[in-house]
Amino acid sequence: MDALIPDTDVVRTAVDLACRAPSVHNSQPWRWRYYAGRLDLFADSDRLLTSADPRGRQLFISCGAALDHLTVAMTSLRWRTRVELLPDPATPRLIASIRFSHDARPQSHDFDLLAAIRRRRTDRTAFRPLPGNPLLPELLRTAAASDATVTVLGEDARPALAAATELSSAVRRYDASYQAELHWWAGHQFESEGIPETALASRSERERVPVGRAFPSPHTTAPADAGPVDESTVLLLSTPGDSPTDWIRCGQALSRVSLEATVQRLATCPLTHLTDIEASRDRIRALAPGTGVPQLLLRVGTATHPAPLNSTPRRPVAQVLTFG
Repeated sequence: MDALIPDTDVVRTAVDLACRAPSVHNSQPWRWRYYAGRLDLFADSDRLLTSADPRGRQLFISCGAALDHLTVAMTSLRWRTRVELLPDPATPRLIASIRFSHDARPQSHDFDLLAAIRRRRTDRTAFRPLPGNPLLPELLRTAAASDATVTVLGEDARPALAAATELSSAVRRYDASYQAELHWWAGHQFESEGIPETALASRSERERVPVGRAFPSPHTTAPADAGPVDESTVLLLSTPGDSPTDWIRCGQALSRVSLEATVQRLATCPLTHLTDIEASRDRIRALAPGTGVPQLLLRVGTATHPAPLNSTPRRPVAQVLTFG
């Protein structure tokens, strides 16, 4: 055991928590390597969604979210992180290199965020409105630390968001490659990846969320009165540019905003399909001119179902983390 660098058990614990981060279609497109006190995060290009995400934008956002989850975990374990993004131009899959110092002084809120990692879920059903508390200013402040801009889209943006959703769906509706990829990742009972049927909204539930992605419907059916129409608050996450660094920063902001919302016992659902297609992305851009490049939307609100959602599967740490 070396007091100057984390031992393998600490790293294994932190990476296990980091891998609870949200990722596109729960593809978990990351790999980690720890050697001599340095932890490297790599993009797993074998998990690139070639139809939905040919540029790798969502892959990098997913890795950015895992990177922030790791920072939260290590802080609670009393290790401060020093992160260098894209440190080697010759190795474009190397997302970040992280070094550590044993001088972190976690506060009570850091442990709240740590607990939120285990509790956070992507909820694709309709939400009730946010309660009356000062949550939104806190979320905006949190995201600013990641060089991302979070904009609250008001009720007047709903028609434009619904139109952008319909436009995105229309473009993809007869895209055979996209549909095959979507049905591969969503609705199967995979042991350690993908979106299980229990995490998908039924058709009647989906119709109550006008801005949701058109995932396959589960085989189980919900009653016709599945709940109210979605009244969530929609947040837009934007970045100064549209480079891999910007995508990583967006993922870090997504992680922190989602965890802060989970601490407040709120439900969240990230939406990337509205920024996949350039035409729908332009419509989103018009809702918040001057805020940068739209990267994703995040629905935040009060859950409408009484019981916590089931956890989605994750790959074992041994599959994604190597030593030496």
